[in-house]
Amino acid sequence: MVTAENLIQKKKFRPANKAGFGGVALGNGFQHNSDVECLKAVEAAWNAGIRLFDTSPWYGLGISERRMGLFLKDQPRESFTLSTKVGRLMLPQEDFKMEQSLWKGKLNFAYQYDYSAAGVRRSIEDSLQRLGLSSIDMVFIHDLSPDNGDMKDSYTHYFEQAIHGAMPELTKMREEGVIKGWGLGINTVAPILQTLEVADPDIFLSACQYSLIKHDDELNQVFPKVAERDISIIVGAPLCAGFLSGKDRYLYDGKFPAGVKEKLNALQQVAKNHAVDLRTAALQFAAAPDAVSGVIPGAHTAEQAVQNAHSFEAKIPADFWKELKHDKLIEEHAPVPNLQHN
Repeated sequence: MVTAENLIQKKKFRPANKAGFGGVALGNGFQHNSDVECLKAVEAAWNAGIRLFDTSPWYGLGISERRMGLFLKDQPRESFTLSTKVGRLMLPQEDFKMEQSLWKGKLNFAYQYDYSAAGVRRSIEDSLQRLGLSSIDMVFIHDLSPDNGDMKDSYTHYFEQAIHGAMPELTKMREEGVIKGWGLGINTVAPILQTLEVADPDIFLSACQYSLIKHDDELNQVFPKVAERDISIIVGAPLCAGFLSGKDRYLYDGKFPAGVKEKLNALQQVAKNHAVDLRTAALQFAAAPDAVSGVIPGAHTAEQAVQNAHSFEAKIPADFWKELKHDKLIEEHAPVPNLQHN
């Protein structure tokens, strides 16, 4: 159990810049992308000023880490912040097949879940080799959430394994200086609240929970809790896996929840009223809260990477945000770029 005494430590790690780059597309998420195209996307993000990068062994079963590391290995290590994830160990297997897989292309690894202390150490060592780097800044315990259907009914078992294995081991690695911070990388809010009760995390990667489409649970349940302990949030899927930038998909399971298309239409109309690019507004909305320390939209082309990077710097009229609040398309108390200090 977490006590006041064992929470006394130096200030929690935060990335230096909020604008980031997510590695799902580099792992052939949704479609197969070429090595060259992905390398150019990372390079374009870098040239546009992005210095926060997130990847995972799970993204393409190793493909994303290899592609991201191919570029980052040649950059000064102190000049960027990198996160990856633990919880699945990769097992060599020729042309591994997955039913209804998000990952396209040829997969030469299978996987097994492992949230133990030894599994964490091995996973990080494996990631460093795939990346070709000497260190990782942040480590997220990946997909440890009841919405992970691949776990079937084993979520409670794996969470207990993480409480006694992954969580204390990552805390130890932070104290050793091997990493700078750790947390969970998940798509729901409940495991974040659970982890705050039993461990001493630094930062969470919360995907699918803070966007123009859906943000109330994170805003009302998570942000106040993490603020009490100087913990921050990196927002994953700020564009809802492309839904807010024109893709005909919503997040990762292939389903469109009730009301999301109607809300998108309403958001698009307000954006049109103010000549605002909705993708740009979505990224700036995700970055606005003080609790947020990073936002990591994905990209697999240089054009997408540059557009995302520039979106963080664009000017959006205050009346756009006022209309969204007036029309109840975003929460009244949700921070926004122009009005958060009014």
